[in-house]
This record gives sequence, structure tokens and C-alpha cells, in this order.
Amino acid sequence: MTVGCSRAGMRFGAAFFATMVATMVAMALPVAAVGGGYNWQLPRGFPEPAVPADNPMNDAKVALGARLFGDPRLSINGTFSCQSCHAPGRAFTDGRARARGVTGATLELNAPTLFNVAFNASLGWTDAGVHSLEQQMRGPMFNEHPPELGLAGHEARLVQQLGADPEVAAVFSAAFPGETRPVSMENVIRAIAAYERTLLAGDSPFDHYVFGGDHRALDAAQKRGMELFFSPRTGCSACHGGINFSGPWIDRAQPSASAIFADTGTGKSVRVPTLRNLSSTAPYLHDGRFATLDSVLDQYERLAADPAADPRLRRAPLTTEQRTDLRSFLLALDETR
Repeated sequence: MTVGCSRAGMRFGAAFFATMVATMVAMALPVAAVGGGYNWQLPRGFPEPAVPADNPMNDAKVALGARLFGDPRLSINGTFSCQSCHAPGRAFTDGRARARGVTGATLELNAPTLFNVAFNASLGWTDAGVHSLEQQMRGPMFNEHPPELGLAGHEARLVQQLGADPEVAAVFSAAFPGETRPVSMENVIRAIAAYERTLLAGDSPFDHYVFGGDHRALDAAQKRGMELFFSPRTGCSACHGGINFSGPWIDRAQPSASAIFADTGTGKSVRVPTLRNLSSTAPYLHDGRFATLDSVLDQYERLAADPAADPRLRRAPLTTEQRTDLRSFLLALDETR
């Protein structure tokens, strides 16, 4: 199984390596694209994200979403915000094995990065039926067992507080022009979703090499690791393919796809996560059970020899050199900015 990096051209996977790279460089997109009246600042080679028809992008809406994302008024006790679990300085994660909610209760799942979340075919960790950021956001806002932001039953209070802030109310009016009541819970969700769609990561050594044509961006070990990653020898790209190294993705040209879910030895089938910015997104897996990248690689080596493991994970053990090369390539997916 191979997963595409561009629906217009060559596929990430086991295809002949040099041809893949040459094709991807040739098809690299410009860094800006205008779609639906919004000027996207896209990393080179990235497609334009899909946007719901009832939540078109505009600059004021993105600015409002960024503001609300860090606003503690969006929590029951005024001490918590979206970025409490998705901190920009941690690649929009929180550094915990499992996130904590507004009351301090530990949640069941690790807080995943929001970088490139606009391209996710499915959102969250375990629910394959969540397909939009607007839909997903209702979970952390209104979940009660345990509460994350704790807003269930307190929507009217929040809307009143935001509407009473003249500066914030003015931004709502600019973000949702023509609406008689622009300050609403639905528009809070729409604004944050619009902002999250702009959180793009595509400035890694890998991107410079593949999309920028800079042959010096990767060293020899990283290039060997890249070839190994996309080869049948490891099968990594069968699950971690695509523009975000997380399998099939959505974009403006194809706004729906089926995400890959797999059990990597934890007893639960979860959505395949992105491999970008691994140095900033530890601890790993849906429950944060692995503190380091090396411990994750150890787990994959164990599963490779386990006859009960997912067949996609079974293979001959890697040599020490192969594992070192593969690890070097994975770290070449870290942003350089």
C-alpha cells in the first residue's frame, strides 16, 4: 500500500526513489495561493487546505481565532484556554503524556500537535467519524467526563462576556460581516477552526530537499534513512505517507479521504499521527506512553518480530546502521525555523 504526496503526480511509497524526488520537486507549488478570497501562505509543495462552505476564510476571522485560541474566558473558571493543551512553543502540544483539563483532571489521551491539522482526514485519536475542525472542537469545549474547557451549559455567559468587550465585538463583526448577531458560540468555533487551518509546518530539511531541490539539506545518513523509510523493507510509508506523514489527507481539490487507524501494540486502534516535528511533540502515542523517539523505535522492533502484531508492522529486524539512518531521517522532519 502506498499513500500519495500529491494527487497530481508521483506517490510517496515504494516507487523508484530518484524519480519520486525529481517529480515532487518539479510539481512544487508557490508559497502563496489565493483561494476563496483568502491569501494562503503555503509551504512550498503544499496543496491548498479544504475549507467548509459555511465557514469561508478571511483575515479578520483568522485574527479573531488566534485571539480566542489563547483567551482563558473560553473556560469555566477563566484559567484555561485552547493553548493550555496546545502551546505554540511546543509545536501546539503540552509536553505531557496525557493532557489535563480545566479542573486539573487527567484526560485519557495525549494532546496531539495542531500543525497541518487542516490536512487531517480524521481528527482526534480514536473517533473516525470526526471530519472537520468545527466538529472536533465541540469535544474539548463541551466534554464533561472529565471536562476539558468545561463550557457545557455556560455558552450564554461566554457570549455575553465576549459581546461586552467592545474590541472583541468589533473583530467578530469584521470576521462575520452581514450577520445581525456576529458574537455567537457557533462563530467562536468557526473562528478558532479558521485559525487552526493556518497552522502549517513545511520548513524542514526534508521539505528543503524534496520541494526546494536543495541536495545539501539532507546528509548522507538522512538520505539513506529516507530511502529506507519509503521502501518495502520497512513499510513505514504504508501508514506514514502523504504530505503530513500521517496517511491520506484532504485538501481543496479532494476534501474527503479515509484516515488510517492502527494498533501499534497498545491494545487500541488509533489514528496514525504525523511524524513532523518529532523533537517537539514528545511524549508519543495516543496515551503518551513513550517518552523518547528511541523507545518508540524499540517498540516497532518488538512488534516487527511479534507474530500477533498487525501484519503491516511485521518485518525482518533492522540493522544498527539502518536504525540509525532511519532515526536521522525522522529528525529531518523537524522544522528549521
